[in-house]
Amino acid sequence: MGTPAVGVMTNKFVSAAELMAKVLGASDYKFAIIDHPVSSASDTELAEKAEQVVDLVEDLILRR
Repeated sequence: MGTPAVGVMTNKFVSAAELMAKVLGASDYKFAIIDHPVSSASDTELAEKAEQVVDLVEDLILRR
């Protein structure tokens, strides 16, 4: 079995991620979503985004 991994993307790219998953044959692929943007976010803002999504990432890895 491979190492568990979760895709994390911003809400601006959800439709593109869903389309890519469908094209690659994984239309039911689940990923974690954070607020956009990331590139201009401060360290504090990034930490807040991480805290907000950590439970979802855990649920996706453990397939709850």
